[in-house]
Amino acid sequence: MRRLGIIGGGAWGTALAVVARRAGSNVVLWARDDDVVASINERHENPLFLPGIALDPAIVATNDIDAAMAGTEAALLVVPAQFLRGVIGALRPGLPEGMPVLHCAKGIEAGSLKTMSEVSAELLPNSPFAVLSGPTFAAEVARDLPTAVTIASHDRPLARGFAAALGGSRFRPYLSNDPTGAEIGGAVKNVLAIACGTVQGRGLGENARAALITRGLAEMIRLGLAKGGRAETFGGLSGVGDLVLTCSATQSRNYALGVALGRGQKLGAALAGRRSVVEGVATAAAVARLANQLGIEMPISEAVEAVLRRGASIDAMIDGLLRRPYRSE
Repeated sequence: MRRLGIIGGGAWGTALAVVARRAGSNVVLWARDDDVVASINERHENPLFLPGIALDPAIVATNDIDAAMAGTEAALLVVPAQFLRGVIGALRPGLPEGMPVLHCAKGIEAGSLKTMSEVSAELLPNSPFAVLSGPTFAAEVARDLPTAVTIASHDRPLARGFAAALGGSRFRPYLSNDPTGAEIGGAVKNVLAIACGTVQGRGLGENARAALITRGLAEMIRLGLAKGGRAETFGGLSGVGDLVLTCSATQSRNYALGVALGRGQKLGAALAGRRSVVEGVATAAAVARLANQLGIEMPISEAVEAVLRRGASIDAMIDGLLRRPYRSE
């Protein structure tokens, strides 16, 4: 598995192209934006999404999705969660039967309430899949700073194949056979990061943020178990690792959005001008609906959804969380 088609030319897709080249894999990167394609091919950089990072000249970009997959052995799907279904629809006619796919986006589809691998299983039923998740900021990965990730699949040889295609001394994959848990962790942490950013923006202190991370982890585990994941997965990189990173750093788009909301900005103004998708916005609604469907309590996630989608007062939501009945951990 040394010839990879990377579908998505944003920061994370570009960073994974850099990682794959360091590991010795050949890469073709598909991007929708003509300016991104031209910058990568002519100047060997992606200033729109990953400024300041020099790209290996061997990384080739195209806006022809069929050309991106020609001659490749596996596809890395790195488009935002809410666009995955449409992109797979465009990709499917030219995708060889049974080609493996690696899901690299974090989210839950708003309409169907499906994870990325569930969407893929519906549209590409004969393609084996794995999930890449964990605590990763694209710019740090691209700058070759030490990073550890989870590659999860029911197909152990497939997970090993993707680990070999991407892994190196500074990008260390750990294998898991719980893709469901890895995906739920990656999706829910974005919602919780918005909550933690809001607490920071409101000036409520580090105690409150630590409490939100801890109780948010309990919500994540609750949803993961209801979906068939394993509790121990959430103690790993794709659970608590990703949660701590995303809830603690302004590099996180979701955390930064929460900070802006906590300081009084309206959602539209806080999102204005952003090139990259803030996944937690759509995922908050999906998580709240999914929790209701499965009959589980996720009060923090539901409060985030109420603020984002129903115009609820941040102070009222915080007060409501603090007034919940005392209970055992």
